[in-house]
Amino acid sequence: MRRIASNFMVGLMLGAVVVAVLPLVFILGDLLVKGAGSLSWSFFTRLPAPAGQSGGGVANAIVGTLIIVGVASLIGLPVGIGAGIFCAEYSGSRLAWLTRFVADVLNGVPSIVVGVFAWTWIVARQKHFSALAGSVALAMLMIPMVLRTTEEMIKLVPRSLREAALALGYPRWRTTLQIVVRTTLPGIVTGSLLAVARIAGETAPLLFTALGSQFFTTDVTQPMAALPLTVFTYATGPYEEWHRFAWGAALVLILVVLALSLLARLATRQRFDLNG
Repeated sequence: MRRIASNFMVGLMLGAVVVAVLPLVFILGDLLVKGAGSLSWSFFTRLPAPAGQSGGGVANAIVGTLIIVGVASLIGLPVGIGAGIFCAEYSGSRLAWLTRFVADVLNGVPSIVVGVFAWTWIVARQKHFSALAGSVALAMLMIPMVLRTTEEMIKLVPRSLREAALALGYPRWRTTLQIVVRTTLPGIVTGSLLAVARIAGETAPLLFTALGSQFFTTDVTQPMAALPLTVFTYATGPYEEWHRFAWGAALVLILVVLALSLLARLATRQRFDLNG
C-alpha cells in the first residue's frame, strides 16, 4: 500500500512538472516556427527598413537592448546585492526592516508605474527621452528582486561558519564578503540572472523613457531602440513584414537572455574550479 501511495505521489509530481514546463515548450516552439524564418545575416547586421519596404534588420535594437540592460545591471546589481547582504547580516535593525518592507512593496508595483515615475523625475526634467532613463527604470525593477534573493540565500549559511571565521580573527566585514558571500555566490548569481531575464523583456518602462529609435546609436543620453520596443512596434503595425520581424525579434530576445545566463553560469563554475 505504501509503495502504491509512493508511486502515485511521484506520478503526481511528474505530472505537475510536465504541466509547468509545457507552456515554456509551447512558447519556444511557436517562436521557432514563426520567427526562425526571419533570421538571417542581414537581420542581425542591418538597420530597420522604411515602413512598407521589405528587408532590413534589428541590429540597432539588439545593441540597444544589451546597452540598456547592461547599464541597468551595473546600477541595480551592486545596490540590490549590497542591500540584501545588509538585511541578512543586520536583520534585527530598523533600517533592515524598512528596506525589506520597501523591497516587498516595489516587487508588487506594476512596471508601467515605474516607467511613469522615471518619466516624471528624469525624462520630464531633462526634456528628452534617453536610454539612461530606461536603464534607471529597469534597475528600479531589478533591485528589490536581487535584494530579497540575496537576503534569503545568505540566511541559509550556517551560523557556525560565521563563528568559525570570527574565531580565527576575521573581522565581520571580511567574514561576510569572503566566507558568507562566497558560499552563497551560486544562489546570488541565479537570483541576479532571474532579475536580468525579467527586465530584458520589459516594454512599458522603455516606452516612457528610452522611447525607441530607427537609427543606430550607443549614446545613452539619447533615445535608443530595444528588442521589446521593436517587438511591440512591429507586432502592432499594419504590415505583414513587420509581423514577421516581430516574431524574429522575440526569438532573438529569448536567445540573448539564454546566452547571458549560460555565460554567467560558466563564469561562476570556472571561479569555483580555480579556487578548488
